[in-house]
Amino acid sequence: MNIILLSGGSGKRLWPLSNDIRSKQFIKIFKKEDGEYESMVQRIYGQIKTIDPDATVTIATSKSQVSAIHNQLGEEVGVSVEPCRRDTFAAIALATAYLHDIQEVPENEAVVVCPVDPYVDLSYFECVNKLCAEAEKGDKNRLFRGNGG
Repeated sequence: MNIILLSGGSGKRLWPLSNDIRSKQFIKIFKKEDGEYESMVQRIYGQIKTIDPDATVTIATSKSQVSAIHNQLGEEVGVSVEPCRRDTFAAIALATAYLHDIQEVPENEAVVVCPVDPYVDLSYFECVNKLCAEAEKGDKNRLFRGNGG
């Protein structure tokens, strides 16, 4: 699965916890089973890798967030850096170009785009993984008929 996580926002919705310097997706607010805390970006990345350990994850972001991403997820995660803030479509277009040109993902492979901060359980990414597999088969009718089609 190829997945782009959109992380370019200013992250001010959890003010005063988040601000221009500390975006909400990097604040460790989720308590894990072992008692440690993790951030939104760590949680979502972990969920994706639990469902598909071979998933190619690329985070579309601004230059100011790159070090926080690498500090929390490691250097192996792909990062598509936006030269300036535009809008969601521009971020997706740039990230898909990064997938093709840098990660060498073929043009015919499906790409899933998600925000970096949803609060979902693993079943969400199980569904996304299945949908991605169906999309790669190229049968658009099966996608809309459901499992019985």
